[in-house]
Amino acid sequence: MKPNTDGWLHDTRTSYDTVAASYADLTRHILEEAPEERAFLARFADLVRAQGGGPVADVGCGTGRITAHLHRLGVDVFGIDLSPGMIEVARREHPDLRFALGSMTDLALADDSMTGLIAWYSLIHVPDDEIGRVLAHFKRVVRAGGPLLLGFHVGDEAKLKTEGYGGHRMNVHVHRRQHAQLVTWLDDAGFAVESHTTLTSAESRLGGMILARRRGAGSTRPAGGD
Repeated sequence: MKPNTDGWLHDTRTSYDTVAASYADLTRHILEEAPEERAFLARFADLVRAQGGGPVADVGCGTGRITAHLHRLGVDVFGIDLSPGMIEVARREHPDLRFALGSMTDLALADDSMTGLIAWYSLIHVPDDEIGRVLAHFKRVVRAGGPLLLGFHVGDEAKLKTEGYGGHRMNVHVHRRQHAQLVTWLDDAGFAVESHTTLTSAESRLGGMILARRRGAGSTRPAGGD
């Protein structure tokens, strides 16, 4: 059954405000147990450097753990998140990095201002009918040829999450999606997918990674899928 998505931004913000401190404690070190995800992050960082460096936005950054990891890889990265609670924790845990409140549905960044963008398991609460708007913002702010890295949960359904991260109350739908659907959405939005894979790790029991690049003016769509 299709979930009721009315007020999903409010529910997402409130839920992650509630769990922010516990989320930080429970997720702080899980990337250490996820070598395949770290490999994708390293490849993303290499692509940013190949573009000449420049700013990268970690959209839906949460408590900043991926922002900090990319910073350690030499990326000029900053974080954006919908939840004030998450941003407060991120600033406390990573005082040398930049974090700002914002929504991926109305991304307050200038056109062509980002060398790259990452959304690490942060599209999972966005309803299907909002994905096009989100990816249009991603395309708008990323320079031609710039990399986009998405992490997501693989599957075919959305489930309501009412409790999490230490037993705190939540009210968010978790959308699991197939690679083919995301590849189609990305293609429609102006991104060419370079690689994607499904994996199992501490980050996700069944996770997906998609690495794409923003197509430039005059570029053509790839003839086939990955």
